[in-house]
Amino acid sequence: MPEWLVLTLAMVAACAVVVVITLVRARRAPEDEDPDETPDVIEYMTMWIGVVYAIVLGLAIAGVWEARSVAQDHVQAEAQALHEISERVRAYPPDVRDRIRADVNTYVGHVVTTEWKAMADHGDVTDRGTELLGRVRADVTDYQPKNDFEAQSYQPLLDQVAAADQARNARADSTGATMPGVVWFGLLIGAVITIGMVFALQIRRTARELVLAGTFSALIAFLLFLIWDFDSPYSRGVAATAEPFLHLFPHAGG
Repeated sequence: MPEWLVLTLAMVAACAVVVVITLVRARRAPEDEDPDETPDVIEYMTMWIGVVYAIVLGLAIAGVWEARSVAQDHVQAEAQALHEISERVRAYPPDVRDRIRADVNTYVGHVVTTEWKAMADHGDVTDRGTELLGRVRADVTDYQPKNDFEAQSYQPLLDQVAAADQARNARADSTGATMPGVVWFGLLIGAVITIGMVFALQIRRTARELVLAGTFSALIAFLLFLIWDFDSPYSRGVAATAEPFLHLFPHAGG
């Protein structure tokens, strides 16, 4: 099911629930009930519950967005390190240089075409990708420089291999959800309490109040969906992309 459809259904469902409960409650309310007699303490508590929940939502959105940005930084760092390897091996003999570049391209192609889908579907990198990066490492480390010019390029190449490996490990660690289950529990319970306090104010069945109540519940549903969408950096709508690889290795996509 497309994510935009999930969002639409969630917002419509939230509006419908609030409107239906409001209508049912108004129909069953005593004839002498006066909505204007809501105690001031309830209005005060409703205000502070809304403020506290808004702060919690803001922190949650900031947290998952930062995690998504960090995940994209891992991709950029890995792609840049591999690009540096491909460029710096020009100091090596043609056969060695071509072999290293071919193995780098093979690894990047696997990441873009196969591993990215595996991260989205299974939340983990592939063993084949680890094997291909190990082959690049072996190509670089096993070569013995023949002169001073090649020797000057050897250590920087090792550093770039280490940087690529470190970025890959960081990418693997950030494939899963970033929000703990207890935080989701708090967000959902907070949403129920915040929307539930609307009924404590004894809203009427006027069109204006029903629209405001429905819009408020739809907004909370949208924000929760936004957190959920950002929560898995590589597999949902607003996700980190393989664009850095495709930018530095244009033919990697096949």
